[in-house]
Amino acid sequence: MDFKDYYSTLGVARDAAAGDIKKAFRKLARKYHPDVSKEKNAEARMKEVNEAYTVLSDPEKRAAYDQLGQGYQPGQDFRPPPDWDTGFEFSEREFAPGDAADFSDFFTELFGRAGRRGARGPERGFHARGGDHHAKVLLDLDDAFRGATRQISLRVPGLDDRGHIVVDTRTLNVQIPKGVREGQMIRLAGQGAPGMGEGKPGDLLLEVHFRPHSRFRVDGRDLYMTLRVAPWEAALGAVIPVSLPDGGEIKMRIPEGAQSGRRLRVRGKGIPSDPPGDLLLDIQVVVPPASSARARELYETMARDLAFDPRAEE
Repeated sequence: MDFKDYYSTLGVARDAAAGDIKKAFRKLARKYHPDVSKEKNAEARMKEVNEAYTVLSDPEKRAAYDQLGQGYQPGQDFRPPPDWDTGFEFSEREFAPGDAADFSDFFTELFGRAGRRGARGPERGFHARGGDHHAKVLLDLDDAFRGATRQISLRVPGLDDRGHIVVDTRTLNVQIPKGVREGQMIRLAGQGAPGMGEGKPGDLLLEVHFRPHSRFRVDGRDLYMTLRVAPWEAALGAVIPVSLPDGGEIKMRIPEGAQSGRRLRVRGKGIPSDPPGDLLLDIQVVVPPASSARARELYETMARDLAFDPRAEE
């Protein structure tokens, strides 16, 4: 996927004020609008201009794009890093009809989730409920097992009096429920946009993601782990202690003759939800090195006495 330089598309500097961005957009719109333009590829150019303006005219998207795009050149191969948008607080806004379908894969990859949720409309009367806000947060896997109260800081982009981007920070104490899952929303009532008139404020929706764990991988309610075993543990069978994210421990029985790639399932030892997930252990047989005379002697004895050919069944 190619990186798109939205500033270059509109012909403005990276520190351009909001008013300058609007002027540049209007100028290009008059030049490339398909209904009046005689320029070649006017329709394609207008789509590019619309996409660039959609990002740069929105303080939230622009601040996130600025952080992500540092050091990239137009057309350079680009892959957004995992969780690049963590901690940005996005409003829920709708695109103009038909705009979303014209946006590039680059835009969709970055802002499809954050920008395409439907906004709540105003309520009847002279009052309107405030819109909901959304942010992605990273938690430790341990929090899902124990529950916790965590202090979370969110970046809230906006404009100063001169139309330049400023990013404020707000900090919240958030109760993390035990059993929270990847992708689950934690709703903080009243922490979204303020309402109009006597309308209630919107809510803040925190989308939960887990930081990478040194031993476990999460999939829904289930946990996956690679269990490294010695050749004699795999051949003879063994009982191996396995520590869990909550600090507990289970005794895992390795069946005699276990091979690398075999998967063992322990029911109910995944994320403690209702019902709880499972723990799945992928066996990996680890061969010790022949790094001493004694180890080499043992391997030579095995080679001579076992008469084992691992490729005999190929």
